[in-house]
Amino acid sequence: MGLIRRLRVIQRAIGKRAMLGVSLHDQTRNDEILRRARITCIAQQVAKLEWQWAGHIAQTTVGRWGLKVLEWRPRTGKRSVGGPPTRWADNIRRVA
Repeated sequence: MGLIRRLRVIQRAIGKRAMLGVSLHDQTRNDEILRRARITCIAQQVAKLEWQWAGHIAQTTVGRWGLKVLEWRPRTGKRSVGGPPTRWADNIRRVA
């Protein structure tokens, strides 16, 4: 299970109903609980922070980027079936 999915499960299991004092017997919909608790989606928050971090690292004046930035793949939809996508660094190693 991926990190984002784990965070979603934890957010759903722990926070929402306990904060508002809503039990399962009340049959309140999840979107209503989210609206009342003013909870933002954890996946959107993580994606936003990752983009901000990558932009921060890209603006460094030293001229070196970390390995995590060079190999980072943004989440833009579902991953295609099969093995992991090749990175541009792999192509450089293959040619060199």
